[in-house]
Amino acid sequence: MDKIRQLIDEGRMTDAIELLNDYLATHPDSDEALYLRGRAHRKAGRIREAINDYLASAAIRPDGPAARAYRMEIEIMDFYDRNLYNP
Repeated sequence: MDKIRQLIDEGRMTDAIELLNDYLATHPDSDEALYLRGRAHRKAGRIREAINDYLASAAIRPDGPAARAYRMEIEIMDFYDRNLYNP
C-alpha cells in the first residue's frame, strides 16, 4: 500500500486506481484498499466513485478513515447545495 500512497501523493491517480483495482480483485474486503481508491477517485474529481468506495470501506470498518471521509464529503455537498439556493 505504500507504493499506492506514493502514487496518490504524486498525483498519479490513474496508476493508483489501476493497482488498487487489481488488488481488490483478489482482496475485495480490504477496507484500506477501498479507502485509498476512494481518495484517488476524490483527487481525480470523481466524487460519486469516491463516496461509493468510502461507504464500502466504512461498512467493513465503521471506525476507519473512510467513515470520516464519507461524512466530510456529505458535509461539503450540503454546503454547496445550500449556496446554490441562496446566492
